[in-house]
Amino acid sequence: MLTVRQNRAGVQKLFRLSGRFSLLIALSFSTLLAQQSFKDFKKSQTDSFKEYKDERDREFGNYLKQEWKAYVLEEMKPLYDKPKPVTIEPAKPTQIKPVGPKINIEIEEKKELKEDLPPPQKEPAESLPAQKVQKDITFDFYGKNLEFDISDGVKRATFYPANQTGIANFFESVASSDYEDLVLDIKRVSSSMNLNDWGLYLLVSKISKSIYENRDNAKLLSWFLLNKLGYGVKIGLDDRHVVLMHYSTKTIYAAPSFNFDSKKYYVFLDNSKESIGRVFSYKQDYPGATKALDLSLDELPILGEDFEDKLLSFEHFNNRYEIAISYNKNLIEFMSTYPQADYGTFFNAPLDKRTYTELAISIKKYIDGKKASEAMNFVLTFVQKSFKYEQDNQQFGKEKVMFAQETLFYDRSDCEDRAILFSYLIRELFGVSTLGVKYEDHMATALYIPLEGEKIRAGSKEYVIADPTYINSTIGTGMPKYRSIKPQSYIVVKSN
Repeated sequence: MLTVRQNRAGVQKLFRLSGRFSLLIALSFSTLLAQQSFKDFKKSQTDSFKEYKDERDREFGNYLKQEWKAYVLEEMKPLYDKPKPVTIEPAKPTQIKPVGPKINIEIEEKKELKEDLPPPQKEPAESLPAQKVQKDITFDFYGKNLEFDISDGVKRATFYPANQTGIANFFESVASSDYEDLVLDIKRVSSSMNLNDWGLYLLVSKISKSIYENRDNAKLLSWFLLNKLGYGVKIGLDDRHVVLMHYSTKTIYAAPSFNFDSKKYYVFLDNSKESIGRVFSYKQDYPGATKALDLSLDELPILGEDFEDKLLSFEHFNNRYEIAISYNKNLIEFMSTYPQADYGTFFNAPLDKRTYTELAISIKKYIDGKKASEAMNFVLTFVQKSFKYEQDNQQFGKEKVMFAQETLFYDRSDCEDRAILFSYLIRELFGVSTLGVKYEDHMATALYIPLEGEKIRAGSKEYVIADPTYINSTIGTGMPKYRSIKPQSYIVVKSN
């Protein structure tokens, strides 16, 4: 602040006020600005709280303002009790004894129907093409260009202040906005793309991140939308940041989790460097949002097509074999996001139809007319020798179970990846029932077939061991290390 003083000569000069008085004025001015800023924020929030769209939201919004409690992080469960072997000594090659009926693989190839269509009608010269209305957000979602309109109330919602009150403010702002069309659009896109629960979660996350740069705002909108879609999702605070927690009845390995009345809620971290401690959260579920996240992938999503070719090859008894396939890069990218779900999820997921058809055609030319024992052992040898063995920790820096589709894509894989691929091919090509056989540091398979060799009993049935990681071994021969060890568990694989 400036003031005017007069010197001895009568000349006016400007002097700057200093000291405590000027400091008090500055502080008062800053306080007034902060108060005005907060008033503006409160006004924008109040303006948006015109009316709740869903009666459940009024009660739940009030509940969020009550005192939260601390929840302690549960110990993360690993997939294996011990590290998998770094190297595996191969078996001595042995010739297969021809046993069983002759094989003739039947392949249901995709037929493309060509119809005679009338020539396109030209529009009158005077008609103008309709202009496409630009949506609020557009993005690529695994090869599909998606567009969504976002209401102003959703856009304005923000996590402020950065505490429990800020979460309640965000909820009230979105709950009183015109969010219904967005929820309907999410359902429509999810249905048209045949998304499972994980695909839906990825879609909601992509929408939220496209609206907000702030990660806390994005997580809060995902929480709101997933609750509206019926999923059991909670929000919490950890060191003043938002934590999104998903209810699952099945174990999700190597993922942080919290226990709410014996119900497990899991956290999916955006990157491996993130860490999480205890969270402050609430006990009550959003009314009607009780659906558990189901990671099953019994049917593949309908993604954009971006196929690339690949040639797999191996040598056996001085003969070279080549298996030509193609794969959809968008499907590989989608699968790469998957958390460490239970093994049944991976064993029961299908291959892309085009990939499987090409694979089956290539294998068919080598095994048609051979006895069943020769044909099935050829498939075992294909899985053993077409890929290099490498632990997941060496390849990815973490444990990663691959879908059969991913194992065909990557040049390297370890035991459970090969077991999953082999199990799928045996079921599809020969109609044979299979099991995953898990040890504390290894995974093999077992087949329900009348062949001689090492066996295991599961329930009332006796299965023959087959190990896709034990190179040169045949069906009925397991690794010597595991012959006297009882498996920890069996993975049930659904019949076709």
